[in-house]
Amino acid sequence: MPIFEYKCGRCGQEFEELVFGDDAPACPACGSKKTSKLMSCCRTKTGGDGGGFDAPSSGGGGGCSGCSGGSCSTCH
Repeated sequence: MPIFEYKCGRCGQEFEELVFGDDAPACPACGSKKTSKLMSCCRTKTGGDGGGFDAPSSGGGGGCSGCSGGSCSTCH
């Protein structure tokens, strides 16, 4: 099931949402349906020594925008 990152066009809140179909989710902060999908950064697990992670497949720096704990699989 795909989880996408979105940004609210009204209040600027960035959030993640599990989405089925083409429906745009409502912003959890203000309830606006004026949201846009963000380009997500993904990682792949390697089969090499230590079972580490490859670098993110798309550019950009820092952790993910939707994670505050820094422990999800997409954070650096």
